[in-house]
Amino acid sequence: MYISYNKLWKLLIDKNMNKQDLREASGISSASVAKLGKGDNITTEVLLRICTALKCDISDIMEVVEDAPQGEKAPQEDK
Repeated sequence: MYISYNKLWKLLIDKNMNKQDLREASGISSASVAKLGKGDNITTEVLLRICTALKCDISDIMEVVEDAPQGEKAPQEDK
């Protein structure tokens, strides 16, 4: 089981935004954006900043995925 941020990337496309726009609008660091891209753990503060900037709910940007689709690797768990 892992957290997927695919919904976030789809929402950015719908809003005609890129990762840089997200970073600037929400005030999060480029390191946080990189963690999101890799599916790494992110603080709730970062998630709330994103939701505030995008005017959305947390369920609009992330979801719990039971298993990785066949042929796809799940993001790394805590090291």
